[in-house]
Amino acid sequence: MKQVLIYLHGFLSSPASVKAQATQAYWQAHHPDITFVCPQLPYYPEEAKRFLDELLQTYADARLGFVGSSLGGFLSTYLMEQCQAKAVLINPAAKPHEVLSDYLGEHQHPYTNEKFTLTAEHMQQLLSMYSKVPTTPENYWVLLQTDDETLDYREAETKYRGAKFTIEQGGDHAFQGYERFLPDIFRFLFD
Repeated sequence: MKQVLIYLHGFLSSPASVKAQATQAYWQAHHPDITFVCPQLPYYPEEAKRFLDELLQTYADARLGFVGSSLGGFLSTYLMEQCQAKAVLINPAAKPHEVLSDYLGEHQHPYTNEKFTLTAEHMQQLLSMYSKVPTTPENYWVLLQTDDETLDYREAETKYRGAKFTIEQGGDHAFQGYERFLPDIFRFLFD
């Protein structure tokens, strides 16, 4: 059976982010037999939902593993609720419809330079994708650092109760030292 790792980046991030690039480099060097997929996600939740639903259909016959960072952790959870897989979430956004309410208005994407505008309607779209508690928490490994300047790590700790956790004191939203977990991420997702 074909195996596929899907990496989902966070808000205002991209496949060119440090974690996405580190994950891709590790997979290419150590697991070239596993397809690595890291798309540039659409800015708007409804478009992202359609895109991810199509992505899931593309790999319907594959064994999937997800790595999601921040908003990508939320989106990975959305996909996990639709299929049998495992996911590693890095400082995931437990309630992005609340957090991103502080980011309404126009933005310029730092990687693509495209402009887009977030509205209250987009927060409702995120809420429609929200699951309060994952149905298979044992299929998640959640990596958290307590000094995340963007998200309160305790919200993810509560939401993913029953999951495997690594909670480190200090750090930040980017999750310092992420690369050291890559061998264990592979084992969790595909062993």
